[in-house]
Amino acid sequence: MGIRRPLRPLAGRMALGAALLAAACLSAPAAEAAARPGIPLGDHGAAKMEFQLQELAKLLPEADVTHAPAGLDPVIWEAFVPKDNEMSARRVALGRKLYFDTRLSKDGTVACATCHDVTRGFTDQLKVSEGIGNQLGQRNAPTVLNTALLQVAFLDGRSPTLDHQATQPILNPVEMGMPDAAAAVKAISGDPEYQQAFKEAYGRDVNFEDLGRAIAAFERTLVFLDSPFRRFLEGDPNAISADARAGWDLFNGKARCVTCHHMSPGNPLGTDNRFHNIGVSARHQDFESLATQALKLLKADPSEKRLDELALSTPMSELGRFMVTKNRADIGAFRTSILLNVAITPPYMHDGSLPTLWDVMDHYNKGGEANLFLDGGMEPLALTEAEIDQLVAFMFSLTDSRLAAENERQLIAQRNAAARVRAFRDDKIARRKKLAFEDRIKDATRRPK
Repeated sequence: MGIRRPLRPLAGRMALGAALLAAACLSAPAAEAAARPGIPLGDHGAAKMEFQLQELAKLLPEADVTHAPAGLDPVIWEAFVPKDNEMSARRVALGRKLYFDTRLSKDGTVACATCHDVTRGFTDQLKVSEGIGNQLGQRNAPTVLNTALLQVAFLDGRSPTLDHQATQPILNPVEMGMPDAAAAVKAISGDPEYQQAFKEAYGRDVNFEDLGRAIAAFERTLVFLDSPFRRFLEGDPNAISADARAGWDLFNGKARCVTCHHMSPGNPLGTDNRFHNIGVSARHQDFESLATQALKLLKADPSEKRLDELALSTPMSELGRFMVTKNRADIGAFRTSILLNVAITPPYMHDGSLPTLWDVMDHYNKGGEANLFLDGGMEPLALTEAEIDQLVAFMFSLTDSRLAAENERQLIAQRNAAARVRAFRDDKIARRKKLAFEDRIKDATRRPK
C-alpha cells in the first residue's frame, strides 16, 4: 500500500493516531501518557524501568554475546569491539543493570533508559531531553540502536568511543548531574550485587571506567538490522512496497540522499560517519558571534567537562563539530544520522526541530537553510509531493521487524501531523523560482538606515 493513500485501519488505530497528534500540545510526561495508553510511566515521562526491562526481554532473547550479532560479518564486528572490553555475558548483564539504574543520577530520577527508552525506539521521542530537576538540554537524544557500529559518539563526535560516551551523561549537569566520577561510584559501590558483578565482569572493584565499559557492552547488543529493506536488498522484491522501491530509486538519484547516507549490505547504517552543515541551526542562530564566544570560553577552560556542558546546555550547541575541532569549516556541522530505524525516532535533527519525516524531506527539498557554512552538497531538489511520499515510504521500510508495531504507530502519527501542517515546506525555493537568500536581502533593504 502506498504511503499517500490512507490506510484502512481499525477504528482503534485511527484513535491512536489522533491521540498522538493531540499529544504534541501537552507537556512531555502528559504527551507520552496520551500517546501510549497501557504503558506505565515513571519520572520525566519515560516508561517505568521494570516495564522497559520486560519489553527488552521480548526484543532481545538470550543469545551468545561473544559471537557477532545476526546479519553482521564477524570480522567487521570484531573491529568495533575494544580489546579492553571484549564481549561477555557478565559484562553485558552488568551494563544492562547500570543502564536502567536511576541511582547514577544526582536526584535518583534519571537513568540511561530515561532518554533512551526501550518503548520509544531507544530514544525519548521528545524535541530535547529532560534531565534532573526537569532541566532541558539543547540536543535531541539520538537512538542507541546500532550505535555500536559508529566510528565516534555524540552528534558532534566529541566522544571517541562508545565506552567513553557512556560515562558523559552521568556527569553532565543537565542530564544525570553527578558532580564527579567518585560520586557516581559511591552511589552504587555499597550495593553487594554491584560489588560481585564488577569483580566477575572486570576483576576489579566498582570503578567509573568499568562502569562506562559495561554500559557500552550492553549497548553493543542493541544491533537491529533486520528491516524489510534489508530483505529487499538480499533479493526479495516483495519485501517492500512499490512506493518504497520508487523511493529507493529517488534516494540514489534525484533526491541525492546517498551522497551522505550510504546504504548497502556492507554499510547498513545509512551514514557516512562525517559531519555536515545542512542548514538546520541557520534558521535562528548567528554562527559568527556564537563561534567567537565559544572560542573565548574554551580557551579559558579547555576541559572535557566544560566542552560537554557548552555543547549540551547552551546556545553554542548549535555550532556542532566546531566545538570539538575549532575549525571554521565545521561550524554548524553534525554527524550524518543513522537511517536504520529512523521512522521510530522522531522528532528529527540535532535540535529535534523537524517533527516528521515529511518535514525532513521538505527541509532537504529546499536545500536547507542558506548560511555561509552550508555544505556544498545542499541544493534545491525540486521533488514533487508524490516523490516526497515515496521517499518517506522508503524510510519507513528501514525499521527492524521487531519494532514493526512502533513503526506502524509512527506512520499514522507522522502522516496525520504532516496532513495538518508542513511548516518547513517552500516549493518556490525547492523549484528554484526564488533564491534562498532572497527574503533576507529584501528584509535587509527595508530596514531603516
